[in-house]
Amino acid sequence: MSTNRHPVTGAPRAPFDWLDEQAGLRADAGLVRTLRPRPADAGGLLDLASNDYLGLTRHPEVTEGAAAAARRWGGGATGSRLVTGSTELHAELERELADFCGFEAALVFSSGYAANLAAVTALAPHGSLIVSDAGNHASLIDGCRLARAATQVVPHSDPDAVRKTLAAHDGREGPAVLVSDSVFSVDGDAAPLAELAHVCREFGAGLIIDDAHGLGVLGDGGRGAPHAAGLAGAADTVVTLTLSKSLGSQGGAVLGPAKVVDHLVNAARTFIFDTGLAPAAAGAALAALRLLRREPERAARARQVAGELHRRLTAEGLSAVRPDAAVVSVRAPAPEAAVRWAADCRGAGIAVGCFRPPSVPDGISRLRLTARADLTDDQIADAVRVISRTAPR
Repeated sequence: MSTNRHPVTGAPRAPFDWLDEQAGLRADAGLVRTLRPRPADAGGLLDLASNDYLGLTRHPEVTEGAAAAARRWGGGATGSRLVTGSTELHAELERELADFCGFEAALVFSSGYAANLAAVTALAPHGSLIVSDAGNHASLIDGCRLARAATQVVPHSDPDAVRKTLAAHDGREGPAVLVSDSVFSVDGDAAPLAELAHVCREFGAGLIIDDAHGLGVLGDGGRGAPHAAGLAGAADTVVTLTLSKSLGSQGGAVLGPAKVVDHLVNAARTFIFDTGLAPAAAGAALAALRLLRREPERAARARQVAGELHRRLTAEGLSAVRPDAAVVSVRAPAPEAAVRWAADCRGAGIAVGCFRPPSVPDGISRLRLTARADLTDDQIADAVRVISRTAPR
């Protein structure tokens, strides 16, 4: 008998009845997620939840960059990049991103997620090996799942584990590539990129680095974690970016040798079959990039704010992870406690992120705080006071 029948009546089940059971399980585990529209004026909340690390998303130059691009090029890209979706603005953004970060070429995508899928799937052919850090972002994990290569997950930020895995790979079957975030989005810790690159070079493996949380915060003037590690422009290194964090816009990019970008144009499905990045987003990102060039101190300020948040929170007895960039993670005792804590913070005027399973690979729930460069010392003090006062006891 079909398992898709009611156990008592024998009648066919409705095809999506199983969703009710899943919803109940989520509710019991305290893992229900809901959409909350963000008010245009931030609703009077101090924002420590967004990824607007440099405070640029509302900067007049950035919003005007978006508006001017929309007026000139229209509201949408009108097609895929290979048909009608490429404009002079996209090419300009690609040139300036590559130059700023120190790479030969860049290719812009509609999102950072699409950029990661493109880089991993197009650069890991059948017979090759992907070595993936256990703490990687979901977009890198999905890229590994979609690639035709074999994937080996290694312990978090462990160069010795990478070395052992690469040593066991028979290079005659195909190349190997290591995939890692530069700064991990959950705890805000940085990968040991220089050590990882050294290990990869021992075995002739490539290195794909997701610098979503490093661009605009780490490196000289915010040029990113690969630049800080001396990997900018390396022939064996490919970097992916998002334009939606430090640059206050939307979209993604892949940076690397020109031959890698040429290959992606011809082989990456999330580039070939996706509508191009909207001109307004490209214009906003380009304006933000130029502003960062002019005001490199914003990167240092973001790091300073993160360090101050960590110092004050730990002084209050909270368990906060020492930040390597602009993410400050504060541990919560359970998913339900984390949700309640975030809600209490919001009620007291502070918006904070709340990470729970399955978003956190280690199963530990957290508040995730964004150390924005435009936060004042008074705002930092107010935020710490609220977070400490509302903490689960």
